[in-house]
Amino acid sequence: MVGEVIAVLFILYGIIKFNWKSKFTWMIPIVILAVVEYFANFNMNADHMFLYPSHLAFADTAHNKIELNRLVLGVHYNNESKAYPIRFLGYHHHLIDTIGGKAILVTYCTVCRTGRVYEPIVNHQATSFRLVGMDHYNAMLEDHMTKSWWRQSTGEAIAGKLKNNVLPDFPFIQSTLKEWLMNHPDTKILQIDSSHLEDYSKDLAYESGTSRKQLTGTDSLSWHRKSWVVGIQPNGVAKAYDWISLKHENIIHDRVGGIPLVIAIQSDTVNFSVFKRNESDTFHLHGDTLIDQKLNKYSMDGKSLNGQSNLLPIQAFQEFWHSWQFFHPGTLK
Repeated sequence: MVGEVIAVLFILYGIIKFNWKSKFTWMIPIVILAVVEYFANFNMNADHMFLYPSHLAFADTAHNKIELNRLVLGVHYNNESKAYPIRFLGYHHHLIDTIGGKAILVTYCTVCRTGRVYEPIVNHQATSFRLVGMDHYNAMLEDHMTKSWWRQSTGEAIAGKLKNNVLPDFPFIQSTLKEWLMNHPDTKILQIDSSHLEDYSKDLAYESGTSRKQLTGTDSLSWHRKSWVVGIQPNGVAKAYDWISLKHENIIHDRVGGIPLVIAIQSDTVNFSVFKRNESDTFHLHGDTLIDQKLNKYSMDGKSLNGQSNLLPIQAFQEFWHSWQFFHPGTLK
């Protein structure tokens, strides 16, 4: 639409200003229109700027070439585990894959720092998607079945036949590849797509938070637009925790949506976890081991180390504050 408006303005300007005595001048507005239409409707389309993967290649730990300090979205389902490096997802924005026999839509938006995994189910059928642009700095996806437009950050359709519908969430964990492999050693790890070698980020600035780029850089202070938060939404109640405070405190006990929680960050100040706890339980960290007041011990993925029941994980997201606040209005902090 913007391209068409600009084109019309150019044509009107040409009609008023051009020297119509020249027999070729009348062609200029038409050429301008053609150029604008090309860039607005083809060359500058999101899915032509950020291409879908040419192919998905996975490797086991013995053949993996991805650095262990890279951030990944880790997914485990039906005895199968996979890790998707954010380095690749940040360029492609989304990909369709299967795990344990189930289709999944794995997504990431670097401008919002939002990793999300959904079931790509539209009208009770699995479908594919394409990147069509951004909405409030968040990637927008269009399904091929109904042409509805879906927000990457929430999975909600905001335009089209399925407006107000929501894609089913699929559980995942954001962590370093090293941490994910410690808990899921049989993981298949997405490898680099050589046809997009020059498109992927070359360093760790974005993932580590040292980048200061306008759109994807991180603020160094708390509760600024590009500050990091850990966001949760148990029982539909949204709350955000400041990343800097969380690094300082290491562990927080809280109650959100009627659910008692423990939020913990590991000694590497990169990996984090949120678990449901018993009302009376309190925890402290010894290294990267959670220990309650009864001296029961748990790994940072919630597994009991001494025969107790495992802790129940709560889906949590690391995100820029501006994104979490906008897409979760009324969020607590």
